[in-house]
Amino acid sequence: MPTTLRSLALSGCAALALAACATPTTAPDVEADTGATPPSVDYAQLLDDVRILSADDMEGRGTGTPGGEKARAYVVSRLEALGVAPASFGRLQPFEMTGRSPDGPVSFRGANVLGLIPGTRVGDRYIVVTAHYDHVGSREGQIYNGADDNASGVATLLELARRLKVQAPEHSVLFVAFDGEERGLLGAREFVKAPPVPLSSIALNLNFDMTSRAETDGHLWVTGTYQHPNLRPILETVPASGAISFAFGKDTPEDKGEDNWVDSSDHGVFHAMGLPFIYMGVDYHPDYHRPSDDFERITPTAFQGATELAIAGFHALDRSLDR
Repeated sequence: MPTTLRSLALSGCAALALAACATPTTAPDVEADTGATPPSVDYAQLLDDVRILSADDMEGRGTGTPGGEKARAYVVSRLEALGVAPASFGRLQPFEMTGRSPDGPVSFRGANVLGLIPGTRVGDRYIVVTAHYDHVGSREGQIYNGADDNASGVATLLELARRLKVQAPEHSVLFVAFDGEERGLLGAREFVKAPPVPLSSIALNLNFDMTSRAETDGHLWVTGTYQHPNLRPILETVPASGAISFAFGKDTPEDKGEDNWVDSSDHGVFHAMGLPFIYMGVDYHPDYHRPSDDFERITPTAFQGATELAIAGFHALDRSLDR
């Protein structure tokens, strides 16, 4: 998420030391209500995706930096390895836009990474699944690795793509790993300006931003059901994944400032265009937008549970929309 949207809420927080847990070798039974049994999962790739994207050699994945380009190449390689087709105009959507930086407005060059899996029931309607792969780079000699923000959301997106290649979705799914989120939702703005499909064919934007630190309060938060109340009953049917459950909110007029997440990440651009959206992400934690947001701070079981919950939520939405 962008710095300006959460940093004030964290100013009084102390650092937490979170113990890493052993990685289970099979998926929790959390998709009983989705009508689909998940493929066998050992979670090694899920964790590797976060570890690799948040390593020091990615240099914080700043938009327009060598580290950002390296992260982009990694996401491309993962989609290629999964056999996910590119969008109609190709794998990449380059852009150049003016965005924010610590020194004021700056022009940034970046590129979104796209993939497409056709649907079996309503192939001309699209769920756009998004997660931004950029982070804030390095500052004053310190690397901001952004393991939770948002290597985790990209890993969740890739795990969903892996499963949908095994069992196709009902809607066509556009996967978009956005660049430039931290600089002002730049990649998302480029996407809606020049989409690979008509905006009128987008049934939903499902945005993953920070999915690995759900142990903070035991929740993966769902924002957007106040704006789209028809979606809440669908997601309320999704059972908890171990100790992690959905919590709904941070999207009402009573939610002020940084406690209102309606425009806090790339989904805000879809919302501004009048498109349905659901945002899934964890609550504040002391490592947000700090050099300490490292892979070692992630509790694997909590991340796995949140990813299973997010995927179960996708299936529930995919099954229920456009009926």
